Amino acid sequence: MSDPFPGRPQRIAALKEALKQRILVLDGAAGTFIQNYELDEAGYRAERFADWAQDIKGNNDILILSRPDIVDEMHRAYLAAGADVIETNTFSATTIAQGDYAMESLAHELNVEGARLARAAADEFSTDDRPRFVAGAVGPTNRTASISPDVNDPGKRNTDFDELARAYGDAARGLIEGGADALLIETIFDTLNAKAAIYAAQDLFDALGFEVPIMLSVTITDQSGRTLSGQTPEAFWNAVRHAKPLSVGVNCALGPDLMRPYVEELATVADCFVSAYPNAGLPNAFGGYDETPESMTEHLGEWAQSGLLNLVGGCCGTTPAHIAAFAKAADGVSPRKLPERDEKMRLSGLEPFAA
Repeated sequence: MSDPFPGRPQRIAALKEALKQRILVLDGAAGTFIQNYELDEAGYRAERFADWAQDIKGNNDILILSRPDIVDEMHRAYLAAGADVIETNTFSATTIAQGDYAMESLAHELNVEGARLARAAADEFSTDDRPRFVAGAVGPTNRTASISPDVNDPGKRNTDFDELARAYGDAARGLIEGGADALLIETIFDTLNAKAAIYAAQDLFDALGFEVPIMLSVTITDQSGRTLSGQTPEAFWNAVRHAKPLSVGVNCALGPDLMRPYVEELATVADCFVSAYPNAGLPNAFGGYDETPESMTEHLGEWAQSGLLNLVGGCCGTTPAHIAAFAKAADGVSPRKLPERDEKMRLSGLEPFAA
């Protein structure tokens, strides 16, 4: 089949060209924005889910269907702040993650409608000289293919590659149907989960007869410099480079003061564009985040000036004010140039290996 969105190939080309010309700005946290509404159970349910059989408070993705006005306002706030790329509000919109609320059957609809909401907002803010783009957010799910959920049974798993691939494939199809320009597989804590998502996306592209770019973003869980499943950033890159992503980067878990060495490591080895969207620091004793737009920009501005970035944005705790500050800091700064690397066989376990 042909792409049902006639303008999407042109937008994808424009996205790739823009990344060569300047540092693009991603949006900020969805959860932080939504929390400002202080929604109770009834607030999450609204009219459509008034009679749902179990509690759904905290299911931010379901607001796509129950309170699309909030999601639309969020997209517009980040676009107005200067975001070039906005993410769909679909971080947990997989059949696996929605199982916590008995809403598995709504996962596909969530992705379609989430992409449509973001697409409409991005189109409204787009101009001929500055188009805005939609990244379909694909979160890691709440299960891991590499690690046991039971410390007493190291071999136990609560999911497998095939189940993950089915869930990711369904989400990706919905995001593309809704008009996303790219698939952003983000907050990757387990590389095997990411591989399932990549496999599902590429299998979907074969079925559709066209493709959209894949973007990847890994999370380094602590100062050990490794993912939850144990890989260093370079080892992770070696494990996913076959996907030929449009970008690879780091998000979540750490604030900008602690994230820099891992962004630099990817910027050194990755022969694609590099993104970074850190948290607003580590959570404080009250579960909040203390980094201000000004304090974060001191770090991110230096990263940009040092040639580490092609895309910059914010994760947990960041707001439109943060994104506005990042956009100002990145304005006029040359983007990172893609490195030329020698042809070698590059492998990965927990550590990288080249021969």
